[in-house]
Amino acid sequence: MEDARLPAHLEVAGLLRLAQELGGFGMVLQKGEYDAGTIAILTTHSGKNTRLWERMPQMDGSRRFTCTREQDDENVREFDEYIARRKRQDPDCWFVELDGPEVERLIDSPAR
Repeated sequence: MEDARLPAHLEVAGLLRLAQELGGFGMVLQKGEYDAGTIAILTTHSGKNTRLWERMPQMDGSRRFTCTREQDDENVREFDEYIARRKRQDPDCWFVELDGPEVERLIDSPAR
């Protein structure tokens, strides 16, 4: 059975709003396909501990956000180049950055 998903633009708008409610902020780095685009989330706190989260298939058939890449503070360029490559590979994917002390807790929100 396939999970019902919110249209991508609504999910992105919700993430941005929730980040603000936590005292942080969010921005769209790349707009993807309006309704069915996938979403990649970058979480950070003042530019530190930046992580990339993407939905990955799980053993039970569901898809959950999983941290697929972490920025090495000693080699920021490598992470930035990886993100740039991912953006070019999938122009239908939304890239959203959430910045704040608690934004990672939005990743495992029950609303997903």
